[in-house]
Amino acid sequence: MSQPTSVTEWLMAVGLVGYAACFAQNDVDVSVLPHLTDLDLKEIGVASLGHRRRLLAGIAELPRADARPGPKPQTEAERRHLSIMFCDLVGSTALSTRLDVEDLRAVVTAYHKCCAEAIEREGGFVAKYMGDGVLAYFGYPLASEHDAERAVRAGLALVEAVPLLDTSAGAPLGVRVGIATGLVVVGDLLGTGAAKEQAVVGETPNLAARLQALASPGAVVIASGTRDLTGGLFEYRDLGTVALKGFDREVRTWQVLGSDATESRFEALRAAGTPLVGRDDETSLLLRRWEQAKAGEGHVVLLSGEAGVGKSRMTQVLLERSARESHARLRYFCSPHHQDSALHPLIAQLNHAAGIRRADADAARLAKLEAVIAQATDSPGEALPLLADLLGIPPGDRHSVIDLPPPMRKARTLEAPLTLIEGLATRRPVLMIFEDVHWSDPTTRALLDLLVDRLTALRVLLVVTFRPEFAPPWRDRPHVDLIGLGRLPPDQCAAIISHLTGGRVLPREIAGQILDRTDGVPLFVEELTKTVLESGLVRKAGNNAYLATAFVGRTAIPETLLASLLARLDRMPETRDLAQLGAALGRQFSYELIAAVAELPPPLLERSLERLESAELIFRRGVPPDAEYTFKHALVQDAAYGTMLREKRQRLHARIAATLESDFPEIRARQPETLARHCADAGQTEKAAELYIAASVRATAATNNVEATAHLKRAMALVKTLPLRAPRTTELRNRIMTSGWWWWSA
Repeated sequence: MSQPTSVTEWLMAVGLVGYAACFAQNDVDVSVLPHLTDLDLKEIGVASLGHRRRLLAGIAELPRADARPGPKPQTEAERRHLSIMFCDLVGSTALSTRLDVEDLRAVVTAYHKCCAEAIEREGGFVAKYMGDGVLAYFGYPLASEHDAERAVRAGLALVEAVPLLDTSAGAPLGVRVGIATGLVVVGDLLGTGAAKEQAVVGETPNLAARLQALASPGAVVIASGTRDLTGGLFEYRDLGTVALKGFDREVRTWQVLGSDATESRFEALRAAGTPLVGRDDETSLLLRRWEQAKAGEGHVVLLSGEAGVGKSRMTQVLLERSARESHARLRYFCSPHHQDSALHPLIAQLNHAAGIRRADADAARLAKLEAVIAQATDSPGEALPLLADLLGIPPGDRHSVIDLPPPMRKARTLEAPLTLIEGLATRRPVLMIFEDVHWSDPTTRALLDLLVDRLTALRVLLVVTFRPEFAPPWRDRPHVDLIGLGRLPPDQCAAIISHLTGGRVLPREIAGQILDRTDGVPLFVEELTKTVLESGLVRKAGNNAYLATAFVGRTAIPETLLASLLARLDRMPETRDLAQLGAALGRQFSYELIAAVAELPPPLLERSLERLESAELIFRRGVPPDAEYTFKHALVQDAAYGTMLREKRQRLHARIAATLESDFPEIRARQPETLARHCADAGQTEKAAELYIAASVRATAATNNVEATAHLKRAMALVKTLPLRAPRTTELRNRIMTSGWWWWSA
C-alpha cells in the first residue's frame, strides 16, 4: 500500500471510512497510524473486533515514514553464533501427484509467505527457499541475546499457522521444524563479493537439517545447544539421544511442546544456586524497606545495573528471605519482544496467577479470574469486566459490559489493578517486583506512575529493576530509594569462583584470567568459570585443587554472553571494522596507534570512536590525539575479535606489525613482545620467534626471570611449527637454548 495523504483516504482504501470522525476527534493523523495498537483502536471507539483486525492489517501494510533500510547481510565471510532453522512441508510429494501444477504453485507460495512472515516477525533471516523447504538464520545479519528463543518461537508459530492456511490442497498442510545453535562461518564463502546467497558452513546447519528430518509432522525438534539457551522458557519432551547420519556421536534432542512453562525469565534462563556475594548493604536496605512496608509505610526500591551485575539475583534473595512470611507476592516481567504490547506484564501476571491456559473455555477462564480477584476484594465492581476484557475473556451473563468513552475506559482499566493491590494490602502485606522495566511498554509505565504515587499509605514494597539506560521518573520521591549495583572487587569474584569449584583452588593462571576478563561482573565470572570447568582445561587433583591439563590460552566465550555482546556490535555496523581493529590491537590502544593503522580521515575516525564510546563499548582517557582507549570489558573485545575469519585476522595483524615497525620503532626496542604477538598472529612465525627471544633477553637483563621464561616458551612453541631441518629453524633453536639455558636444562 502506498503512503496515503490523509487518514480519510486510508480508511476509504480499507473500506472503513465510517470511522473517519473517530480518528479526527482523537487527533490521529497519518504519522500516528503506524503506532496504533488494538487497545488504541478500542479507545478511539472501534468496538468491533473484526473492524479492528481489518484496520491493524491495513496499518501493517503501510510504509513506515521513519523506517530505515534494514541491515544488509555482510558480503565478507565471518564467524557467527547462529540459531539455524530448517522447515519442511509434510507430504509435498503426495501433493504434487494430486494437484495441478498451478494449484501446487499457489500452495507452495502461500506456505513460503507464511514461513517468511513467522520468521521475520521473530527477527529471523530467510536465507533460502529449497522447493518445499525453508532455511532461516537467527543471529544474522543482526545478533540478539534472544536468538535461540526467537527461533523456537518462530518454529512454534509455523507448526500452528501452516495447517490453517486456506489452500486448494484438500487437507490441512503440515510442517516439520528442526533447530540447532552453534558457531558457523557465514557470508560470501567464495570471497568474490558476488555471492547471491549468504551460505553457512559448520556442523550447525547439518544438525538442524537432520533434526528436521527426525521431527514428526507438526513438531519442533531442537538440539541441546538450543535447549540450554532457552532454559525453562518452553515446555519440552526429552527425545533422548539419537544417532544421526554424518555425526560420529549420538545427539541429545528435545521436542518443544509450548511456551510459558515458568513465570520468570530469570528463573527460566538461569538456574539459581550461586550465592549472592558482596551485596550486604543493598540487601539490608531492601529488608529494612520490607519491614517498613509490612508496618504500613509503603516504599519503592529502584535497582539499577548493567546486564549480569545481579539485579534479578537480589530480588530472588528478597523473595527467599520473605518466603516463610504471610504476604502476597506479585511479579511482573517486561519482555524485549513486547515493548509495544500495552500492559503485557500485567496481562501475563494475571494469566499466570489465575492459572489460565489457552485451551480453557471462556467460562473456565472467567471463573479462574474471579477466583484471583476474590483474593483481593469481595466486591469486584467494574474491575472484573475491565480485567476480563484486558485478557480477552467475555464477561458472561453475570457481569455487565462496561460501556465507557475510550479515554475514560483506559483510565478505569489502569485503575482496576490498583484497586486489587489496595484490596490485597488491607488483607496482608504485598511484595511487588517489576523486572526489566527498560523493556516496558508506555502503558505499563503509566500504570507504574499511578502505583508509585498511590502506595505510600499501603502495606506494599515495590521493587523495580532496570538497566542504566532507563531513566525512572520516580527517583526523586521521598519514599523511593535508588540502588545502583556496581561491579564486584576481585576478592568477591574469587568467592564466586570458589563456590562454583566446590572449594577447590583453580590454577593461578586460570583464576587470574577469569578475574581479568570478567571485570567484576558476577554473571560473567560464573559463566567463564563454568566454561573452564566444562572445557577440559582443568582436572581434579585430590579434594582441594584443580590442575591444568594443558597450556592455557584464550578460553572460549560462553555462548550466552557472546550473543549478547555481538548484538551490541551489530547495532553499529558502520563501526564494526574499527571495533575489530581495536580488538586486534588489544584491550587498550592509543588514538595515535589506531589512527596510523586504520588509515581513515581524522573526522571519520573520531566520529566512529565517539560512537563506540557513547555505546559504552570503549572508555576514553584524554583528548585526541593524546587519547587512550580501553574496551569496557574484555569479553567485548573478544566478541569483536571473534567475528573475524583467520585470514582477515592475519591481514590485520600484519598491517599492525608493519605500522608498529615503521611508525613506532620504540615498540620494537622497549616492548618486542608486543610486536612479536602481532607477527605471530599474522603468520610471520620466524620473525615472531626472534622477537620473543629478544624480549626474553631484555627481561633477563632486568632480572625478570618469570617473564623471560614465558617469552622463551612462546618462542620455542613457534619454532616447533617450522620445518625441522631448515637452517633458520636450527639457528633459532640454538639461540633459545643459549639464551635460556637455565630454563631449557630444567
